[in-house]
Amino acid sequence: MKNTYLLTSLRCALFGAFTVTTSQVQAESIAITNATVYTVAEQGILSQATVVIDDGTIIAVYSKDEVPESLNTDTLIDAKGRILTPGFIASQNLLGLVEVGAVSATRDGSDKKADLTFDASLAFNPKSSLIAYARKGGVTSNLVMPHGGDKVFTGQSFVVNLSGEFDSVIVQKNAVMVSLGSSRKGSRALKLQTLANDLEDAQKELAKAEKAEAKNKKAKGKDKKEAKEPSRSQKVMYALLAGEKPLLAYADRATDILALLKLKQQYNLDLVLVGASDAVLVSDEIAKANVTVMMSAIDNLPSSFDSLHNSLANVAKLTKAGVKVIISNSGESHNINQLRFDAGVAIANGLAETTALAAITANVADTFKLNSGRIVVGKNADLVLWSSDPFEISTKVDAMWINGNAMSLRSRQDALRERYTADTDMPRSYTK
Repeated sequence: MKNTYLLTSLRCALFGAFTVTTSQVQAESIAITNATVYTVAEQGILSQATVVIDDGTIIAVYSKDEVPESLNTDTLIDAKGRILTPGFIASQNLLGLVEVGAVSATRDGSDKKADLTFDASLAFNPKSSLIAYARKGGVTSNLVMPHGGDKVFTGQSFVVNLSGEFDSVIVQKNAVMVSLGSSRKGSRALKLQTLANDLEDAQKELAKAEKAEAKNKKAKGKDKKEAKEPSRSQKVMYALLAGEKPLLAYADRATDILALLKLKQQYNLDLVLVGASDAVLVSDEIAKANVTVMMSAIDNLPSSFDSLHNSLANVAKLTKAGVKVIISNSGESHNINQLRFDAGVAIANGLAETTALAAITANVADTFKLNSGRIVVGKNADLVLWSSDPFEISTKVDAMWINGNAMSLRSRQDALRERYTADTDMPRSYTK
């Protein structure tokens, strides 16, 4: 039975890999006219607007009254009033690292030996059949966050686009992840203590290295010494202390969050809270510290004693308190296309529609320094044209561009539906 399941899973994965294709030609110049453009920028929402893209980049955004008489582009697309948004940016998942969760051989998102330097992007599979499925939900790029190992530091995240090409990893090792809170064995106190001690040790090592370097610069002749190369782990810690890498901290309980805020202040960390079920209890402190919160919008029941304050209204409450929120949907890789529905749930529970859109576009891009998330000149041409309101369940993606290239909207699920509903003389579930 186990072998049968494995073979079936592999066939499905291979079937999707062969049927889903993307454009590999260089991006052409395109003008999308007569669109309702949600810029997620100062221009706000523009009616009957025109967006021009060339060589993978947005080169012009015209309001209705600014559109020139002629647009010298390779392709002209009439949006017919439909909504054009930036491509959505998913996060907190294992897309490209897990194909079938129940098949261990397809899971590359964690390892017991993983530590601070763990770079799971080396195992990223751009041909995963789940990538095309995620595109059907308007997702054009993704922050992959591997689980790592059993240590406090679980590795580093990375960013990919969903083009399906072999060069789709945008940024490797862009943020460092730590996992705090309750565990089946041991105390949460030791995790916090380990994190604090590691930061303190790294700061001392860095100060010592800088002092030695300054002394060496003043030295002459034989007194000069070759600087000692920092270890891989030290380089990562130094990048954290310099604010070059965000610290993605999984924590739910309010006391853990407050402890992290103290560490942020002490070491000037670029902190992002992940999960943060109790964040509503300390929202003022989080806002004052200018810390971004990454959370699910549909977690409304406690999953542990650390998450007793889960609620559908949490995203709206945090936003009202002045906290920047990134909406992420929980799970491994298979429900990323539902990110827009999660944002819709937040809207139904008090969040403004434009704020919800920012929570899955601009907020992610700003936090992780990505050149996307907004429809403004100079940004990557990661765009989605919708049949209607993107947060309505019946709405579909009509067209998508990643780096200015038109993407296929066909997934393995589409192929399977056609296969098993085709008219045939063969027994049900069989076809040629």
